[in-house]
Order: sequence, then C-alpha cells, then structure tokens
Amino acid sequence: MKQRIITALILAPLVVWGIFQLPIPLFIAALTAVACIGFWEWTQFISLTSRVKNLFPAVIVLLASLVFIPVDVDSLSQVSNIHLAILSVGSLWWVFASLLALTYPKSAWIWSKSLSLRHLFGILSILPFLWSVFILRSEGYAEHPLHGAKLVMYVCLLVWAADTGAYFTGKAFGKHKMAPKVSPNKTLEGLFGGLVFAMLVGWVVTKLFDIQFANLITMFVITFVTVVISVLGDLVESMFKRVSDIKDSSNIIPGHGGVLDRIDSLMAAFPVFALLYFLCQ
Repeated sequence: MKQRIITALILAPLVVWGIFQLPIPLFIAALTAVACIGFWEWTQFISLTSRVKNLFPAVIVLLASLVFIPVDVDSLSQVSNIHLAILSVGSLWWVFASLLALTYPKSAWIWSKSLSLRHLFGILSILPFLWSVFILRSEGYAEHPLHGAKLVMYVCLLVWAADTGAYFTGKAFGKHKMAPKVSPNKTLEGLFGGLVFAMLVGWVVTKLFDIQFANLITMFVITFVTVVISVLGDLVESMFKRVSDIKDSSNIIPGHGGVLDRIDSLMAAFPVFALLYFLCQ
C-alpha cells in the first residue's frame, strides 16, 4: 500500500501537468505512447506466446487511423462525422462488453476461443479511448486553449471520484456483489457510493472549471452514464484477465500493475462521455 500511495503521488501531478501544459502535438504523442503500451499489454489477453506478432494488427490499425484521420488541432476541434462514428463505435462496444462481463462466465463461449475477436476487442477498447481524448482536448482550442484540458480533467476526476467512493462505501457497507465471477470485491453498495460521490464532484468541478452543459439535468445524466460505464469498464478488464489467468496487465507501474490496470475505467468513460457531450451541445 505504501508503494501504491507513493507512486500515485508522483503520477497524479504528472498526469495533471500533461493535460494542462503539454502542447497538443506532444500531448497526442504522449497519449499515443500510452496506447501502444496498452496494446502491448493486451497481447497477453490474446496469447502468451508470439506477443510481438499479436501486436501487429493493433499497431497497423492505430497507424492507419493517425494517417487517414487528421490530428492537427484545427481538425480535431471541428467534430466531424468520422469523429462521431469513432465515439459511437467505442460507446457501443463498451455497452456490449459490459453485458459480457455482467453475464460471465456464460458469455465466455462467444469470444474466449477466438483469437480474432480478442484482437478486435483490444482495438475497440483502446483506439476509441485514444481518439476521444484527442477530440476532447482540442475542443474549443482556438477560443479557449484550456477548455479541452478541463473537459479531459473533468472525466478523469469523475472516474477517480467514483473509484474512491466505491472503495470506501464498499468496504463499509458492501454486501451485494455486482459480478462475483469477475470481481468478487465489487458491490452494488460500492457502485451507489461511487455514483453519489462522483455526481457531487462533477457538480463542483463544472462550477470551478466553468464547463457548460445544456442544463443541470443534462450534466447529471451524462455524469451518471459516464460513471456507470467506467465501473463496468473495470469489470471488463477483470474479465479478460480472469480468462487469461493474469493478475495484472504488467508491472510497469510500481504498486499499480500495468497501464491497462490504471486506465481500464477511463477507456470506457471517455468515448461515452465525449459522445454524449457533443450530441447534447
């Protein structure tokens, strides 16, 4: 626990600094590097042998997206049909993946024996996340360069608040398991506590960051859906690790496991939040 806390105290300020201070090209480069590490960790969910070979399909798709979809800030700040398509595909994937996790192990027959589906699931998990953060970070850049950074930070704070609220509420009151076959420690009481705390944090942060939604109800609905899907996103990665008999996606982050272990909830939250945010503007 001590190592976990020390690592968090180092990483958290670096993440916040990167969101607000890195120029957009460097921000995109840094996040792409994180995605590449995530794809490398995902190869364990495909097969423990030939990991380099298993990395190729995801890297090819990633590079193709960066070549054929403009990544300059002007293009990213103008939300296009291709952007909405990526966000929609990512959001639909996380809804489907959440159903797989909630119905596991009965749902395992659909995908557990298919290497092709495992490749596809990795791409659907990481690529829409990457692009949703790009798009949010660039939102309104010409008029307010830090507006997009505030949106990215907003989603991060929602997820972190949900994790914190769920942990303490689950420890104190948790009795009813969400998905005991996937993650025995997650409870419905923890989910409720995480939701309440995240909604409170979201309301406060919108005031502090001056983030505008159509109205208060829209803000709470988007926050609610984002938090729920973030919790389910954590379950999804736990499901893949359980099927692959892996405890952590890697040991790259001392006390925290791998990159996927740290961003699993964020991978689900960002595409869903971005899609709802832009559709409700």
